Amino acid sequence: MKELFDGAVKFLEDDFEDYKDLYQSLKRHQEPHTLFLTCVDSRVVPNLITNSLPGDLFVIRNVGNIVPPYTQDSNLREGYLATTAAIEYALSILNIQNIIICGHSDCGACSAIYEDEEVLNRAPYVKKWVELLEPVKKKVLDLKPKSKIKRMWLTEQFNIEQQLENLMTYPFVEERFDRGELHIYGWYYIIPTGEIYNYNMITKEFKPIKKDENNPK
Repeated sequence: MKELFDGAVKFLEDDFEDYKDLYQSLKRHQEPHTLFLTCVDSRVVPNLITNSLPGDLFVIRNVGNIVPPYTQDSNLREGYLATTAAIEYALSILNIQNIIICGHSDCGACSAIYEDEEVLNRAPYVKKWVELLEPVKKKVLDLKPKSKIKRMWLTEQFNIEQQLENLMTYPFVEERFDRGELHIYGWYYIIPTGEIYNYNMITKEFKPIKKDENNPK
């Protein structure tokens, strides 16, 4: 913990000073332009991989970067309240203009859905949560991947696709998207190389993000 306490001091004495005016401008309100929904994995650092500043991103993190599908069932809705409430707040209160769902390589949640029941029983809350990935698991197993590596690669990418589909089940998301007021992206972040692949919802392909190559303005 010493490193974290020392880091807090360094932030106050050095890093904060570099952005003092920015922090002053943020003291009473926030106007983030992008909702960045990603995994809780400690290796995924949203502001670092997007080179963004405080106030730019409204970040939601959960196990497996999952978007629970929209439902009017109050019992189910309350079970996933933290994520759904944050999505609603981002759009209905903050008027966010962009959403990025960012998955990543070596994802523990994507691996967990293939674990033995005995393993998942040790973490019942995790077990309940990753049940939301069952549609992803079915799609992958239907393709009969020949190796665990291929299975994981497919699972992580299909997961991003599935969460984009789930996101579009929210009426307030679909309405804004159809009016052109909201832009939605799916990213696949490769931890050991730093590469990020963007999902094209028309061609249904992931392509690497490259400098000045068809990137949004």
